[in-house]
Amino acid sequence: MLLALILMASLTLYVLLGGADYGGGVWDLLSSGPRRQEQRELISNAITPVWEANHVWLVLVVVLLFAGFPAAFAAITTALNIPLTVLIIGIVMRGSSFVFRAYHTGDYRTQRRWGLIFAIASTITPLCLGVVVGAMSSGRVLVRDGVSVNGFLAPWLGTFPLMVGLFALSLFVFLAAVYLTVEGRDPALQEDFRRKALVSGVIVALMALGTFLAARTGAPDIYAGLLRPSLVWIVQGATAAYAIATFVALLKRKYKIARIAAMLQVGLILWGWALSQSPFFLQGDMTVSEAAAAPPVLWALIGATVAGLLVLFPSIWYMMQTFKANNEDIPLH
Repeated sequence: MLLALILMASLTLYVLLGGADYGGGVWDLLSSGPRRQEQRELISNAITPVWEANHVWLVLVVVLLFAGFPAAFAAITTALNIPLTVLIIGIVMRGSSFVFRAYHTGDYRTQRRWGLIFAIASTITPLCLGVVVGAMSSGRVLVRDGVSVNGFLAPWLGTFPLMVGLFALSLFVFLAAVYLTVEGRDPALQEDFRRKALVSGVIVALMALGTFLAARTGAPDIYAGLLRPSLVWIVQGATAAYAIATFVALLKRKYKIARIAAMLQVGLILWGWALSQSPFFLQGDMTVSEAAAAPPVLWALIGATVAGLLVLFPSIWYMMQTFKANNEDIPLH
């Protein structure tokens, strides 16, 4: 169970840090108005120092899943092969196009082409990530003797997994808009992203409602778990409180407070999902204990992870101090 908590903590950090980078790519695509150019430059300059480092949390999630929960890893990568492949392609295309755009500063058309690929990949990748999570909760991921019982489409191609994908995308877009209100120094740009954060916050609420309704038929066990009085209700109440706090802070232009409240809101959404799914790793088919590796392997993984984090956190802090302080603007067309 301890390793499962570390896995969830790593996933939460990836969503809060890397997720906002994806959202920035979506806002790059949706940049509009008289300050369209400045909006895109702010997004680029905010992402540049951290976009690659943020993926360290995804790498940690994959390693812990592969080594600590091999049965679940095998089932997920078999039944959800298609969305996972698209997700990986999206990660690669997003990162490479972002770098190529930065180095083609003198070529307008080439830079715009790479920018379009960056924005599209930033939209599709979190959608696939959410679809995978939704499929894990739907009870359709069933693998027997290395064969997916429901084939390669039915486990993820349904209303509920797609709603979770759209919900994840809206959360990433919302996070990015809130973060960019802090990153911006120009009051006009802050105002642009404040409006975007308020609009995307409303969309997040609608997506949450739509996902909940879709769970009634698409993930009935999760739906029942959300309605049953338990710790999940406390988490849901706290999530709603932080959502309201984020809106109030944005309306009052208290951007740093809004950023903290939004992070807590999104983090609690993730932990609420984990609680509603507990004790299952794959809903209705495989519990966390059934998916876990042998105890000596788990303890070795926990020890290695703790030792690695003792190096990782200071390294990330030093990197942020170095690159954020000397961040050079990237000219975009």
